Amino acid sequence: MKQTTFLYRNGLSIAFLSLFVFTWLAQAWTGWKEHNQELEDGGAELLLLSDYLRSGHFISATFENFQSEFLQMALYVVLTIGLRQQGSAESKHLEGKEEVDREPEPSANAPWPVRRGGWILKLYSNSLSLAFFALFLGSWLLHLYGSWQDFNVEQALERKGRVDIISYLGGSTFWFETFQNWQSEFLSVASIVILTIYLRQKGSPESKPVDAPHMETGK
Repeated sequence: MKQTTFLYRNGLSIAFLSLFVFTWLAQAWTGWKEHNQELEDGGAELLLLSDYLRSGHFISATFENFQSEFLQMALYVVLTIGLRQQGSAESKHLEGKEEVDREPEPSANAPWPVRRGGWILKLYSNSLSLAFFALFLGSWLLHLYGSWQDFNVEQALERKGRVDIISYLGGSTFWFETFQNWQSEFLSVASIVILTIYLRQKGSPESKPVDAPHMETGK
């Protein structure tokens, strides 16, 4: 096997994590400026950056996006088990079993849960979707908490009374924030599922080969 560097072997995750850190820091900085402007306009005390990072404004803005992304991935992992899309590079083939459908077999190189078997193997066999659903639930709860806290800050600036979290959950503000993120994620997944039927990107594992027929399903 050809010797490669750590960066070469992990370039994709490093690139996306670097982009994540950069944009998250940029979000924190610009969000802090924006929120302090709102506080100043309302005659409230300005926040230090360290205080802003614990505020509802920052928590809500962060996890509002996280939760929709994790939901998207969880549903994508689960729905692609049984659903098909003719011609899409993102779909399993229309007929027959695939490598991902085979039963796991213990071997020296298999992950520890496979060698252990039993309920541990059953859990591990569904661990990807379970992890995404757990991340979604945690992010959804944090989004709810942050959005509620930020809403009450706005209430205070407008000299209105504080709202409890149950009443807030029953209102439209939180669900408006939630659904506007969910619909964009579902549209983005539908886009790649459908566009890979007819469009190509040479060299990308998310595309079929450039010369593949449009109605050829899978990669």
